[in-house]
Formats: sequence, structure tokens, C-alpha cells
Amino acid sequence: MPWLRVAIILTCLFLSSANAAEFSITPVKDNIFKFSNGTHHAVFVVTDEGIALTDPLSTEGAKWLKQALNERFDKPVRYVIYSHNHPDHVYGGEIFAEPGVTFVAHAWARDDLLATKADTQIPDLVFNDEMQLFLGDTQIVLRYHGPNNGKGSISINFPSQRVVHVVDWIVLGRMPYKNLPGYDIRGMINSTRDVLAMDFDLLVGGHGDIGDKNDVRFYLRYLEQLYAAVLDGMREGKNLKTLQQDIRLDAFRSLKMYEAWLPLNVEGVYNDLIDQSYLHLRPEVPVSER
Repeated sequence: MPWLRVAIILTCLFLSSANAAEFSITPVKDNIFKFSNGTHHAVFVVTDEGIALTDPLSTEGAKWLKQALNERFDKPVRYVIYSHNHPDHVYGGEIFAEPGVTFVAHAWARDDLLATKADTQIPDLVFNDEMQLFLGDTQIVLRYHGPNNGKGSISINFPSQRVVHVVDWIVLGRMPYKNLPGYDIRGMINSTRDVLAMDFDLLVGGHGDIGDKNDVRFYLRYLEQLYAAVLDGMREGKNLKTLQQDIRLDAFRSLKMYEAWLPLNVEGVYNDLIDQSYLHLRPEVPVSER
């Protein structure tokens, strides 16, 4: 029936435009751009010698990005840099896997992707502490800051443009994710302090907002005060339910998801202190019900 065919066509067009609306490219500074797939973000830099991009984010996102790069910049992709091992950031790498493209990651990220048989392109160039890449006149510095989230999570620094990209363990303008699955709270604090010692103007996160050093300092203060509040409460013998009721950090209520995720953040730190530090087994800590 004609009306049915029209309805099907309109539905397909709507779904196509809705999917495309999830993807976008936004200028950041100079020759650096942000690629967004919904609430996930990556960055890429365009030079006369080609393009270096970070996480492909998903298979569909990578397909969209590859076509957009061809249409808008007409430069070959030379590097794909994985920020860490998590699939919501590094899946889709195979879309860019072709001769002349080098995939880069920290050694621990590559090890995990291999060990868990990840269905994405495996990196062929790895490093342990720091690596410098050069593409045209653009320098890219990759640095490992220790454990924080996932395996082999790194900062990606563009010194000339004074732009840094960090995924998952620095999130500006929003609370850390729910109950901090896979996070090392002390590692997050130490790594964020390490990044603040770097020389940059803008930080582009894998989630959340673009911000400056003051925004990173604000985020760090939240982590520090969250950790201190949970630790002090546990040392007083408070259980998780009591901590979630008692802890309020209203100086940070401007962060998105503050009300919904603060109790979950408390839970994440609480479990991390038990799982990593065995705090509940220390003789000076009063016994409490979990």
C-alpha cells in the first residue's frame, strides 16, 4: 500500500538522522578537533602529513568519523591512539586498520585487549612510561600516570596547542561515573595531580566538558574531599548506609548528576577502600556491617 511505503521511508529517514545526530565534530583549538559519539568524546589533530586521532568510540562512530574526515579534510589517518582498554572507547578501531595507519597504546592496554580477545584492532606500537609522536609540525606526548581507571590509561598532550586529552578519570562539569566501576580512587587523585603539573590551557575529557586548569583543580578537590569523608567515616566505624546518609559535599553541587550519583560515589570509594586496602580488617577500625 502506498501509505505504508511512505511511512517506512519516513521512519528510515528519521532513524538515519537520529543516529547521525549522535555524532559531531567540534573545533577545539588551532588544528585540534573533538569528535563526539553521544556522551563519549575523542580528539584528533589535522596536519599536512595526515591525521592523528584518539579513540574511535564505537564501530558506527568510527564509520561516521572516517567518512567525515575524508569529506572535510581529505588527509590520510596516520595514527590511532587508544586512551586505555575499555570497549566504549576503543571499539571500532578496525574501521581505520589499513596500510600506513599505526595503532598506539600503553603496553598494559594492549596486553588486556589481547588477553580478553577484544573485538577491535590491536595496537602495534606500545610504550611503558612516555612516548612522543610527531606528525608534520605537531608533537603528541603520551604519558602513563599510574593506575586510575581501566588498564593503561594515559594522557594525550599536544604541547604546541597547549591541549590535553584525558579519558574517564578526569571528568569536568560532571560527577565521576556512578559507583566508580573499575576505578582506583587514590590513583585517580594522584594521576589528576600529575596532570595539573603539566603545562596546558585546555583539557578535553572523554566525558563531560572542556575546561581549564581551574576546572581540573575543582574536580580534584571533589575527589580529595570525597575520599577523605569516606575514609574518616569508615575509621569511625560507620557502615555504607550511614556514610551515604551523612556525607554531603554541597560545594560541588554544581556538578551534573550531583544528587543522583553522590551516594554511588560514596559506595565506590567505600568498596575501593575495602577491596584495595582491606580497611575493614584493620584492628584500629571498629567493626561495622557492610
